[in-house]
Amino acid sequence: MSEYQYYEFRAIDRPLSKRELTELRALSSRAQITPVSFINTYEWGNFKGNPRKLMEKYFDAFVYVANWGTRQLMLRIPAHLCDLAGMPSYLSGSAVKVTQKNENLILQCLSEDDPEDWDSGESWMASLMPLRAELMRGDLRCLYLAWLLAAQSGELENKELEPAVPSGLHSLSAALQSFADFMRIDPDLIEAAAIESSPLTENASSKGDLQAWISALSESEKNAVLLEILQEDNPLFRKELLRRFHTDIAHGQEVKTQVRTLRTVEALLSATQGITAERQRTATERRVAEEARKKQEEAAARAKHLERLQGRELALWHRVGDLVKTSKPREYDLAIAILADLRDLAALTGQTEEFTSRFGQLRQRYSTRPSFQQRLIKAGLGNAQAELPMP
Repeated sequence: MSEYQYYEFRAIDRPLSKRELTELRALSSRAQITPVSFINTYEWGNFKGNPRKLMEKYFDAFVYVANWGTRQLMLRIPAHLCDLAGMPSYLSGSAVKVTQKNENLILQCLSEDDPEDWDSGESWMASLMPLRAELMRGDLRCLYLAWLLAAQSGELENKELEPAVPSGLHSLSAALQSFADFMRIDPDLIEAAAIESSPLTENASSKGDLQAWISALSESEKNAVLLEILQEDNPLFRKELLRRFHTDIAHGQEVKTQVRTLRTVEALLSATQGITAERQRTATERRVAEEARKKQEEAAARAKHLERLQGRELALWHRVGDLVKTSKPREYDLAIAILADLRDLAALTGQTEEFTSRFGQLRQRYSTRPSFQQRLIKAGLGNAQAELPMP
């Protein structure tokens, strides 16, 4: 396969109309199109549509994967449900961009890297879609991770300062972890960044707080809310109400903000190198310890095996002769395994000289069987240059 491209669009807030489905079908005769999705793959040629334009008009989420290493995620989010004031500081480099079209923002995240393992792209959409709801709740960790990608990719100056570090980098949601994997952000870089990230605080959305907030609404506000619920088909209305609730609660509380020194790109990358080196050192130590443990177990098992064979040497020699006589490869292999047991048993019991004599006689007896002789050499039981003993 010379090339491969995967396109997947999703409509989240509303299904597509029949007219819209017809318009999309005009773009591709072979795409899988439903009222909530558009999926197509290309092994030759390119998609005729413009993904950003389609996002502006039809869809809420887009995933693109190409086998040359490009990955792209786009999310369409109502502007009034986004933290517009907090976004700009995260928009550095080409890893993340935000554009506004009418009442929506289009978030675009791009990762360009050499392809490693084959990835069809089909598994990403379901795990990435929840990012949209997180952003609408004011969670900007996704944008900070995208900024880290720009730093990782060498797009930023070493002296550039990081944006405000959001809370909760130590405990990424499943969607954020999927985003980090999809964008191929170095886990060690995320760990380095998380050093200055405070833990997530519990959201003040208990039932009691919600009841108190509702009680504080005026009669006209409550009536307006009920009217909206009963008359309008607005899938985002609940999110709008909850966002207003959280904003009101936050304004009514005394928030103590811990001032932290922002780090440079250079400092973050240096800290990442230290974390990587420590992780590799720890992994090496674990591997060495595990190998030593396995060797000890194998040595103990080998010792028990040889102990069970003591006193049976003569029968084992006869067994070797019977196996070699068959001239069958599988029997050759079994005979060589028994010879290895006899060699080690002789070393254990101080009978190496007797083993050497018997083994030389065996090699001489079957010197005209090259397959058997080659197996002996491969098993370390024979020497290709040594002369066979005379009978």
